[in-house]
Amino acid sequence: MMRAYVSVATRIIVLPSVFVLILGVVAGLSAAPVAARPQGVDMSATIDDHDIAEATAAKPLRLQPNSTIRVAIALTNNTDAVVRIRRVDLAGQVLGLSFFAYSTAVELSIAPGKSDALKYRLDLTGLDGQATGLIGADLAVIGEDGARIASIPLDTDVRGSLRSVYGLFGIALAVLTMLAIVDAVLAIARHRLSPNRWQRGVRLLAPGVGIGLVFGFTASVVRWWVPDTGLWLAVAGVAGAVGFLLGYCSPTPEFGPNEDLAPAPELEELADVDTVRLRENGQ
Repeated sequence: MMRAYVSVATRIIVLPSVFVLILGVVAGLSAAPVAARPQGVDMSATIDDHDIAEATAAKPLRLQPNSTIRVAIALTNNTDAVVRIRRVDLAGQVLGLSFFAYSTAVELSIAPGKSDALKYRLDLTGLDGQATGLIGADLAVIGEDGARIASIPLDTDVRGSLRSVYGLFGIALAVLTMLAIVDAVLAIARHRLSPNRWQRGVRLLAPGVGIGLVFGFTASVVRWWVPDTGLWLAVAGVAGAVGFLLGYCSPTPEFGPNEDLAPAPELEELADVDTVRLRENGQ
């Protein structure tokens, strides 16, 4: 019975870590915009008089919760059609998931060969509950059909709370990883690892993937790096591969096969009860 509980717990620990890794890969592959942006639409923008194109991991754009920022966008329409802007989006994403987003409705039409500008103030109320740390973002202008017309990527330093959605996401990763590590350590200490090398490798794969994901989250929150999807998945993949190799190359448990063949204590008790009843009935 206890062995069954351990098996179920292991699956519960392994599946979320693998799911997060697969989700990140799928999100990265599907990150392309739904519709193609018009060619020849040039865009530049400043936030609080700072050119956002110059915002990098070394010098990110600081976003303070519950503050107001001044956004100025300049657009040049080099196409032969009128460009109509209906919305401006500022959004930050990690592993293809959006953790903070602000949309501002606007009304702007730019004739062919003309230039125009947008200026507005954006209230960052609620940002502390959405994200914290270094996060990659982009500022995009959206057309009438919902397609991106132009966008500028930037690195942001969000001064939010660890109790935000992004913070809780990282805490959940850390808890799952700790459970996976404890489960693996107990299995090793009790000689419960499978005698099959591949199964031992898979058993240690989840802790490795989890360690890689937690490292990426920690580096983002303490502001060491901007969690680029490709780099983060690469770190998680390498950590998972190391965990798999450690399990695959580990010595075969000495008592694993004998313990697997031994009947569970509960079954032994049931067998003793049946034996006593048969004797009482004279059989």
